[in-house]
Amino acid sequence: MATSLCLLYLLLFSTCWLTISMSEMVLLPLTHSLSKTQFTTPHHLLKTTSARSAARFHQRNHRHKQVSLPLSPGSDYTLSFTLGSPSSPTISLYLDTGSDLVWLPCSPFECILCESKPPLSPPLNLSSSATAVPCKSSACSAAHSSLPSSDLCAIARCPLDSIETSDCNSFPCPPFYYAYGDGSLIARLFKDSLTLPNSLSIQNFTFGCAHTALGEPVGVAGFGFGRLSLPAQLSSVSPQLGNRFSYCLVSHSFDSDKVGRPSPLILGRHEEQEKQFGNENVEFVYTDMLSNPKHPYFYSVGFEGISVGKRNIPAPENLKRVDRRGSGGMVVDSGTTFTMLPASLYDSVVTEFDHRVGRVYERASEVEETTGMSPCYYYDKVAKVPVISLHFVGNGSSVVLPRRNYFYEFLDGGDGVRKKRNVGCLMLMNGGDEKELIGGPGATLGNYQQQGFEVVYDLEKRKVGFARRKCSSLWDNLKN
Repeated sequence: MATSLCLLYLLLFSTCWLTISMSEMVLLPLTHSLSKTQFTTPHHLLKTTSARSAARFHQRNHRHKQVSLPLSPGSDYTLSFTLGSPSSPTISLYLDTGSDLVWLPCSPFECILCESKPPLSPPLNLSSSATAVPCKSSACSAAHSSLPSSDLCAIARCPLDSIETSDCNSFPCPPFYYAYGDGSLIARLFKDSLTLPNSLSIQNFTFGCAHTALGEPVGVAGFGFGRLSLPAQLSSVSPQLGNRFSYCLVSHSFDSDKVGRPSPLILGRHEEQEKQFGNENVEFVYTDMLSNPKHPYFYSVGFEGISVGKRNIPAPENLKRVDRRGSGGMVVDSGTTFTMLPASLYDSVVTEFDHRVGRVYERASEVEETTGMSPCYYYDKVAKVPVISLHFVGNGSSVVLPRRNYFYEFLDGGDGVRKKRNVGCLMLMNGGDEKELIGGPGATLGNYQQQGFEVVYDLEKRKVGFARRKCSSLWDNLKN
């Protein structure tokens, strides 16, 4: 019976679902990629990570510009799986809700400007079961921004008579170019079986095989909207598993010793299951997703403003909605480290924060210059800082951030030049003037601010939810 069902799915969807009941929830481990050997000081780590967050944000608003900046492993999360035989070597890719393609390095592989960042796994050797995606495939059209199949066949150098008779299926999908704010690649599309750590398998999974990349030697598992994303391909055979996923990022403060357990990635858990956590009920705060005609793969939401202590600072009107040009809204992104705000909102938040903190503590200007973060302050024992809350569009859709999610504290000095001093920095970033952000997101909610929350993406009801969690305990609770 199972074989017959699988054959039926092959006929209907060219994909089949194996080894797990479609009614089950799936739990997968996300691994934090921070390596102590990558950074010599906290200043170096923050400078690299803040530069990467800014580059990624601005590239979304200026697609014609290519920013050649390597991804930094300061706060990235990886998902592992195998392609081909389940006994094949494991591949680790960055989880990214801000893009819609699953791609990986394939042998032979050349990466330009990647000297500072080692790969997480060797380049893939395609298995004998891997097949090239034909140029008539809708997946090929999706990779080429939905170009007509006749154009794709011409790019693939199909003979004219084959194009005229629509007989291009035997010709492979031509190479395509894919760009991030911090790297780019040229790849071809292939299909093979994908197996996740719990033996969950998807046959005929479509992925990009890159032999050349700029600034990115690892590869990315795209979880955004889009036909080629991992959730989309999963939902074609199991809507329950593919249409709802969440993750809970274990709090780390850039200290790898604090990440003793994986961060849970959960596929297919319905709302009633999400609320149950041990003996307590957990309440989620939900906000609706906004459609973005220019960037359809983003999870955009409306953003109302930020509270610093008891003072509410309203967001610019463009953050509450997305217009026809794709401008505005806030993108919820697992692949960007720090939250990026438009200049007017950022300046207002910093002014209020500094008004409360700067009158008590000395400003650490040298630290600001070397880290790219601001404002920073020196303090003696425990710094007193105001509570920061985020307000999303929707009745009561407010999220109170834990202190560690917006105020990073570390030891400065002790290098023989300056004495050791405690320092803390506000972990929000200036995204630039609103005029510079036309045609793209107005703000981004980064993964540093998402730590310690379960963030749920309900693709069917088109909403995003947040709930405070002890993510390491959630992993133990669900695994047992």
